[in-house]
Amino acid sequence: MTPGLLTDRHRYWLLILPALLVMIVFYIWPLVNILGISVTEPEPGLGNYTLLATSHPIQTSFIITFRVAAITTAFCLVLGYIVSYAIYNASQRGVGLMVALVLLPFWISVLIRSFSWIVLLGRSGLVNDALMGMGLIDRPLRLMHNEFGVLIAMVHVMLPFAVLPIMANMKGIDRSFVNAARGLGASEWTAFWQVYFPQTKPGVLSAALLVFVLSLGFYITPALLGGGRVLMISEYITYQIQEFLKWGTGTMLSVTLLVATGVVILAAARFVNLRRAFLERG
Repeated sequence: MTPGLLTDRHRYWLLILPALLVMIVFYIWPLVNILGISVTEPEPGLGNYTLLATSHPIQTSFIITFRVAAITTAFCLVLGYIVSYAIYNASQRGVGLMVALVLLPFWISVLIRSFSWIVLLGRSGLVNDALMGMGLIDRPLRLMHNEFGVLIAMVHVMLPFAVLPIMANMKGIDRSFVNAARGLGASEWTAFWQVYFPQTKPGVLSAALLVFVLSLGFYITPALLGGGRVLMISEYITYQIQEFLKWGTGTMLSVTLLVATGVVILAAARFVNLRRAFLERG
């Protein structure tokens, strides 16, 4: 077929074919293999999946994973909203600097950022040294190798993912609505809560979903700051495959985490319009 005889439909498929092949080879096919291993190793059947109901360590790891992801999401939403609101109300000169500070962490490796928290929160870290130097504590506090340290570091890493959707949503909000409410006699808090905040819900919801889903599969930061004592499911999978060579259990947990993430997204879709939440910026 000569190029002149190509229809729009043919051009469309030719355009997306490379991306489609990449998705099939590097994403769909590995997932199919992971699913296959989960029901064939060490023996065919659903024996690995019965561990979800019988294995206490696996259940505990899932509970820790969802708890850390939920708390991280909550803190990121509160802090992200405050930062976004500050940027929204900053002067034009200050907006550029503040946005650059939000984007700066993306140019630094997550590994480096996590190690920096070890320097700060360790027994001989800057925080403990400062507290002991001021005479507030007699011995170093245990600020890492527990959920507290993991949460601090995860909130720091995930915060930009909350700020950007909320900030983009706020950018499209017309300030005249709040000014009209204030002109009609509403207090500053009433104008914010009843007029401004409802318009930011799409940004808040998209930020919550983005941070929560990313937190479910986070590995580096919990592994470093948790020190093996806060075993989130991604680290548990690594142990099963690399240390114990239990490929069946590791792939089963991977499939379960994937399904759980899909369930979270589907559950969110029942209450909010995800297309509107992610795409609407005004």
